[in-house]
Amino acid sequence: MDYISLLNESQRKAVLHTDGPAMIIAGAGSGKTRVLTYRIAHLISIGVDPFNILALTFTNKAAKEMRHRIEKVIGNEAKNIWMGTFHSVFSRILRAEADKIGYPKSFTIYDTDDSKTLIRNIVKEMNLDDKLYKPNVVLGRISSAKNKLISHKQYLNDPVIQADDEAAMRPKIGKIYEQYQNRCFKAGAMDFDDLLFQTNVLFRDHPDALNKYQNIFKFVMVDEYQDTNYSQYLITRKLAAQNRNIVVVGDDAQSIYAFRGADIQNILNFERDYPELEVFKLEQNYRSTKNIVHAANSVIKNNSAQLKKDVYTDNEQGPLIEVIKANSDNEEGKLVATTIFEEKMNNHLSYDDFAILYRTNAQSRAMEEALRRMNIKYKIVGGLSFYQRKEIKDLIAYLRLTVNHNDEQALRRVINYPKRGIGETTESKLFVTADEINHSVWEVVQNATEFLGNRVGTAIENFSMMIREFAIMAEQNDAFEVAKHVAKRSGIVDDLYQDKTVEGLARYENIQELLNGIKEYVDDPEKEDKSLSAFLQDIALITDADTKADEQGEHVTLMTIHSAKGLEFKNVFIVGMEENLFPSQMMLNSRADLEEERRLFYVAITRAEKKLYLTYATSRYQWGNLRACEKSRFLDEIDPKYLNFKYGDSGNTAINSVFERVLQRKSSISSLVQPPARKQAATAYTAPADFTPSDTSNLAAGMKVEHPKFGFGVVTLVDTQGNSVKATINFDEVGEKTLLLSFAKLRIHA
Repeated sequence: MDYISLLNESQRKAVLHTDGPAMIIAGAGSGKTRVLTYRIAHLISIGVDPFNILALTFTNKAAKEMRHRIEKVIGNEAKNIWMGTFHSVFSRILRAEADKIGYPKSFTIYDTDDSKTLIRNIVKEMNLDDKLYKPNVVLGRISSAKNKLISHKQYLNDPVIQADDEAAMRPKIGKIYEQYQNRCFKAGAMDFDDLLFQTNVLFRDHPDALNKYQNIFKFVMVDEYQDTNYSQYLITRKLAAQNRNIVVVGDDAQSIYAFRGADIQNILNFERDYPELEVFKLEQNYRSTKNIVHAANSVIKNNSAQLKKDVYTDNEQGPLIEVIKANSDNEEGKLVATTIFEEKMNNHLSYDDFAILYRTNAQSRAMEEALRRMNIKYKIVGGLSFYQRKEIKDLIAYLRLTVNHNDEQALRRVINYPKRGIGETTESKLFVTADEINHSVWEVVQNATEFLGNRVGTAIENFSMMIREFAIMAEQNDAFEVAKHVAKRSGIVDDLYQDKTVEGLARYENIQELLNGIKEYVDDPEKEDKSLSAFLQDIALITDADTKADEQGEHVTLMTIHSAKGLEFKNVFIVGMEENLFPSQMMLNSRADLEEERRLFYVAITRAEKKLYLTYATSRYQWGNLRACEKSRFLDEIDPKYLNFKYGDSGNTAINSVFERVLQRKSSISSLVQPPARKQAATAYTAPADFTPSDTSNLAAGMKVEHPKFGFGVVTLVDTQGNSVKATINFDEVGEKTLLLSFAKLRIHA
């Protein structure tokens, strides 16, 4: 195969370089994988033994794809290359050399849950406050230390680190780290970070082992070098020290993982370690249109810490980038969903051609709801669907229990969250007792001291009193007021607020976003019933999707920008382009943080091949309060000649934007994908004084029913999905409604 002829001039030079250190600066969409693949193939073609080649990647997917491409060029010899992720390659080395550092060759690798469980046990044994020493927080601190090659002994003896822990009111983290490492060692186990930490220990303390692998790995290649941390940098530098045949590939403009320990200085300062370095720049973008490439360039040039390059493309000019201002995040979601539908229909596209990118997972809520209401299938990448996230399910469980005290699944979920001293044994006894006396679990909960004694019984009865308090409030207030009170009074908000890890902050933001959604529901003039019961019915109908069906066919892709790195889509929507959201408020404390955010925006822009949309809202709900928003500074950094600014409230702008066409045609499109709008009742229906709901367990199509708010109607469909039973009813006055029978109050008429 004449692979050299398939390369442009810059790519060819990088592939043919075989002697000495080199850095390949690969701009977005510049054919980086092709260059790496052909460079390895070329080394083997000129006589290099595949066993002497080490190629390190950041994902198993990247390694698998690269090996497959090399096999196409050189055949089965590709199987002999040392290729894989840092963790997979060095765990292989550690298994061979484990006895040198006191571990068995068959050591166990702890996953995150294993590590958290161990930390939880240590905290309990040390009689520490588990609210202060949460497993997530402690593990994050230990992980950060290991990535900087700080052992537990160094951690305990470092006055700066100790002062930081004292200031955070967690002075015992060093002792927990010590116990954690000792317990792992005794168990013959390493966690994920140990695979790199212990490799450094091996090479530091056993020069014979280092020398062995320096002689094996005569050629070292590292992909995505901008994402390496200090530990990874040190390993690769040691391995390449003897032969100095190291080639790193990366793009400083796409360094976006500082929060995981990645150090952009590794690529910016690579030349300091290798003064004889040769640099190859892959500057031709094969992915995107000229407008998108030039827009990305105009943004990233604002960063001072960067390796200069001039990314260009020979692709078509392409359409201007659409920038749209929505009045709210809810309207933003509707505009995005409707635009996707129209673009798909007008241009014969697939939903697979569209991606929606956002800065935080919490932003998916408005997008998901809008897509579902348009019957547009989607998939969440790199995270759970908004309503499937643990913290959301926890709060929803409290709300469900408030409305229906006999909801056993909701009770199981929250009776001891946040922790209130009700263990699994006690919880099991509650259900066993209820079975024995033939009472509901809730009845046992309300009288727990009678059945279980005073010690745990009091905690359970206090829990039941809190739920009854919520129920009384729900009778007098709308869904938002109740949910806001429940979130705070239950302890969920405080519990999540105390967790200052990246994951903890995301969960905290998600609870805020759920409350924002409930507030939007309450503020919606089309929603007649603002009660908690009505909201729960509405949310259940939105989220009770048939997941098996959703796994098939085409989907719009939703993901955070961090998850989108390395991917590409024909049409990309970057939503939430607002100050304090993107750039994030947490990334405005230093120039380094702001430049990382700008690189993240650069990554987002360069995911798009043909069309790019940038959207922002002038108002967003934050903890139930509607706040004014300011558009992101990043929008002002794009040269206006690449943009098509269209403002929803401008009033006098010529209508030539796809977004404005969407606004005009929204009603006609909605009629294609949504059920007919309900009839407007001339007067509100008032139920008679003797109205008593019937048992609806045997409800069937054709039955005539009465609803206290919607009046009389005929059942047209009864649908059972899992534990939920829904009835579609055609009411005389308000038209067709779909109701959850567990919430609906219906009187059946003969």
